[in-house]
Amino acid sequence: MDTAAEGVLNNGNCAKSSSEEDKCARSVEAPLMKIKTYLSALRPWSLSASLVPTLLGAAIAYRTVGFAEFNFLTFVFTVFTVVTVHCAGNVVNTYFDFVKGIDNRKSSDDRTLVDHILTKDEVVTLGASLYCAGCVGFIFLVYLSPAKLEHLALVYFGGLSSSFLYTGGIGLKYIALGDVLILIIFGPISVLFAYMAQTGHVEWMTIYYAVPLALNTEAILHSNNTRDADADRRVGIVTLAILIGKTSSYILYALLLFTPYVMFVVLGVKYSGAFLIPMVTLPQAFKIEKQFRNEATLHGVPRQTAKLNLFFGILYVMACFCATQLPFITRK
Repeated sequence: MDTAAEGVLNNGNCAKSSSEEDKCARSVEAPLMKIKTYLSALRPWSLSASLVPTLLGAAIAYRTVGFAEFNFLTFVFTVFTVVTVHCAGNVVNTYFDFVKGIDNRKSSDDRTLVDHILTKDEVVTLGASLYCAGCVGFIFLVYLSPAKLEHLALVYFGGLSSSFLYTGGIGLKYIALGDVLILIIFGPISVLFAYMAQTGHVEWMTIYYAVPLALNTEAILHSNNTRDADADRRVGIVTLAILIGKTSSYILYALLLFTPYVMFVVLGVKYSGAFLIPMVTLPQAFKIEKQFRNEATLHGVPRQTAKLNLFFGILYVMACFCATQLPFITRK
């Protein structure tokens, strides 16, 4: 075979090889992109709102029962169950905000449906799958936990139904009751559930420990509703931010953001200096509060508040581990 013929043959083989490599690369990238899309639809930036209260409840339980009686497998299934239901609630929120015309290309922060990243059927399937996964996790939790089935079920299914009713069904978010729901679920209920799953009993004083996290988490929602107030008003939604106006919304946001720090100072001075650990996030809180006052920077405040919530919460959990005593909690 002459040199020219060999060159043509080699070029053909190279082209074929390159085409096969591209096809192989696309076959690998496609599933990865789909997974990334599904993960993005879960709004992972918001999950600190459920994760941190669960960690806090587990930390208080650990201080109550000690290392010997603390079940780490129970802890894993508790976190899985709570976070999975939260993810399902986020997906439900995405679906109903879209079908009710609240989310659109101009105003929506969640691009999952408005940009056709996922279809409505895919979102419904994802939400149902997450609820099913949460129920499977709950079944394992019932088997592992010393708590009574009826107590665990009451708290779990109360949280599950609330995650749906926030925008599904009667849509508590749309009638100015979303703030109340968030304060209860992403605070007292999550902390109590995690504590009860470990210890087997209800300790109502854990609610006191949930207050700083509940207020900080509500700050995320309130900043989101304040940012979207004009768009929400146009489509007939009623939120607390709309009812009280911009000035009062700022005052409320500041109270939600800074009241937990006042509580930490009181706990730190009266009981243990460890409760002052979360104070290191205070400069960041002032920075976010300044952004809230500026219309040009308000758009990013919900995510910034969620990020603060994560670091603030983790440091709070560390404080509960390090404190010489936990007030109002009796060691068993």
